Amino acid sequence: MKIIITGSLGNISKPLAKALLNEGHQITVIASSTERKSEIENLGAQAAIGSVNDVTFLTETFTGADAVYCMIPRANYFDPNLDLDAFTHTIGNNYAEAIAKSGVKRVVFLSSIGAHLEKGSGIIQRYNEIEAVLNKLSDVSITFMRPTSFHYNLLAYITMIKNQGFIAANYGADQLIPWVSPKDIAEAIAEELITPLDGKKIRYVASEELSGDQTAEILGEAIGNPDLKWKLTSDEETLNGLIAVGMQPKIAKGLVEMYAALYSGLLAEDYYKNRPAVLGKTKLADYAKEFASIFNQN
Repeated sequence: MKIIITGSLGNISKPLAKALLNEGHQITVIASSTERKSEIENLGAQAAIGSVNDVTFLTETFTGADAVYCMIPRANYFDPNLDLDAFTHTIGNNYAEAIAKSGVKRVVFLSSIGAHLEKGSGIIQRYNEIEAVLNKLSDVSITFMRPTSFHYNLLAYITMIKNQGFIAANYGADQLIPWVSPKDIAEAIAEELITPLDGKKIRYVASEELSGDQTAEILGEAIGNPDLKWKLTSDEETLNGLIAVGMQPKIAKGLVEMYAALYSGLLAEDYYKNRPAVLGKTKLADYAKEFASIFNQN
């Protein structure tokens, strides 16, 4: 199959490209920087250098493909000039237009847990809106991948652990957090891309369900701090902490709302109704080794 992958060689796209290449598929990886070209080609894939903000480029790249994987690039939450909603909506609409114009019939879109919610999900609400746009496409089969909380999001707590000796947030603690490894997401996406589908479907991906306390215990063991604790803080305390380290206030507010929805159970209510029958292979204890390596470098 001829498959197009967006996301350059990121945490999901790189293992996804490798997995599909190993199965003999013809892979094109979209990247915005020419610096990625040789690395992509060294994997055995073709490089398409351009921007997801360019509908013409996307349409030309998608044309003739058997399947396409689409994702929203990560944004800099510390950029005071970033309009996250506009950033996300523009790219989502560009994908929808390019899919329609190119005639591609099989798409996998990286959405998120909580995307079923029209309100109360904070920054996740933008995925609800993009799913709605893509759902309007006719004669296109789409899998909406809804991964849970990414392992590498825990890296954001390294400075806090070093300076304060604990993890503090308005979620976690005694409540479950469904964690997921990008490797497990990539494996699920690869499976969807090569599996025929008629219509639209939602697929959740998770690797393990742990409380915040269990999460802290696993990370603590890995970094040599077996007494590491996860402390539950108020929404206001969490918001003030995010703003204090330089995060854009509007985005910080959206994150806090998302975290609060996770703690209350609202964010994951549809996940628990439709949780995957089999969880991913990469557990937090596996990722904790990588976490510890990064922790010790900082």
